[in-house]
Amino acid sequence: MTVLIDPPNWPGPRGLMWSHLVSDASLAELHDFAALLGVPPRAFDRDHYDVPETVHARAIALGAEPVTSRELVRRLTAAGLRARKRPLVRAAERSVRHDR
Repeated sequence: MTVLIDPPNWPGPRGLMWSHLVSDASLAELHDFAALLGVPPRAFDRDHYDVPETVHARAIALGAEPVTSRELVRRLTAAGLRARKRPLVRAAERSVRHDR
């Protein structure tokens, strides 16, 4: 199992700092670990879970490997699990497509 967590460096809801939880092996592994950690499915975003600072230490205690944010993205990308955001379609392009 290789679940990774970066430091809680990202400001988020409820005035908490947030981390990213990923797997460099499979999304199934990530979902299983998140369930074990008690993270709700709604915290999943494309290829990672956003987790509050209040669960960071518990994630590590359960086996998540603490890494830098840069290392987390590097390993997620190398594993082929990085899900990029879809490019935004500008309003002018939408209207041109719609008129066809």
